[in-house]
Amino acid sequence: MSPSDAAWQQLISTLHGSGRKAALAITGGGSGAVGELLRVPGGSRLLLEAQIPYDALALEMFLGFAPAQACSSDTTIAMARTARARAAKLVPSTSVGAGPDLVGLGATAALVSDRPRKGEHRFHIAFANSAGIAHCTCVLAKGRRDRAAEEDLVARAIVLWLARACGVAAPSPRSLCDADEHYAEAVFPERGVASVDPIDRLLAGEVDRVTVQPDGQMMLSAPLPSVLFPGSFNPMHEGHVLLARAAEELTQLSLAFEISVTNVDKPPLAGETVRHRLAQFAWKSPVELTRAPTFVEKSRLFPGAIFVVGVDTAERLFEPQYYGDDEARMHLALEEIANSGGSFLVAVRIDAAGRVRALNDISVPRRYADLFTEIPEHRFRFDTSSSEIRARGREVGNS
Repeated sequence: MSPSDAAWQQLISTLHGSGRKAALAITGGGSGAVGELLRVPGGSRLLLEAQIPYDALALEMFLGFAPAQACSSDTTIAMARTARARAAKLVPSTSVGAGPDLVGLGATAALVSDRPRKGEHRFHIAFANSAGIAHCTCVLAKGRRDRAAEEDLVARAIVLWLARACGVAAPSPRSLCDADEHYAEAVFPERGVASVDPIDRLLAGEVDRVTVQPDGQMMLSAPLPSVLFPGSFNPMHEGHVLLARAAEELTQLSLAFEISVTNVDKPPLAGETVRHRLAQFAWKSPVELTRAPTFVEKSRLFPGAIFVVGVDTAERLFEPQYYGDDEARMHLALEEIANSGGSFLVAVRIDAAGRVRALNDISVPRRYADLFTEIPEHRFRFDTSSSEIRARGREVGNS
């Protein structure tokens, strides 16, 4: 869809006549959306103001606080809220009760730069109106477009998202992205606006899964990973990194770590704890946050996944005590995992006596043997556990 198309111009003209009043705030990319809106006559009926707080200090002054990350869903939502608050101040007081619906739109982007970018090329767009808040996000394929093409895509995505905010029928921004690019969106009605942080929503039970990218952005409907490495990662250590690498080499598939915020026999993790553990993965690996403490629950969220586990964890899968001493429940769980296409990649572990235990050291019922594949000891072995690292830390603290 070209900005010069008659249909595109008609969409913008319809936007101008929607009866809404909008304030925009755009940073990082996509500022061409302002030009697109004003290229078509009648822009003053819609647009109250458009700000581009590009510098970090400018963004801080616009929001009234320094965001933890400039290009994130949280920052974009805050920008949309702030823009709508500014719109309320700009609309003459005599017309507030009568009503144009005020729209605040925020957009952040991380696009092609004059130096290599470590993180993903992506954009986030959010609007705030009387109905609540909605945001969308897309991870763009790196190297597929130059800066001008990425700018153009984000500008058009902003216009399309603004159309949605104004009640104007328009394609989803997803239509601008290629099929292999990761697009997601979420809506928070007015009554639930206070709970917009994805981690808070997960802890509250509003969602079952949050994907956290290495650059910190959070998505609610990201593509499912093929290989999943579950754990508490308290703390994450070199063994986890080496095991993840070995699993990726053996499967030739990319891996995501997984942390369940709920546990079978422990209280749920606190938000501060979740964020602290997530910080260990910054700029390293994606993390799936879930409310799935058991493998059968994980297999429902991630059908067909290969789960990376130690042999001690694999052994617990066959112990009835973990199923309320009900062996039938154990078989039902394992059958469900198998039927979902799930399987396990099993690493050797050192037991309390210092012996190396491998897959062939545990009793795997023959009917489930095909679910398990061993990572050979020569491909991975690490003799220190997270609990030992925590114990050392306590010893140092007490010395």
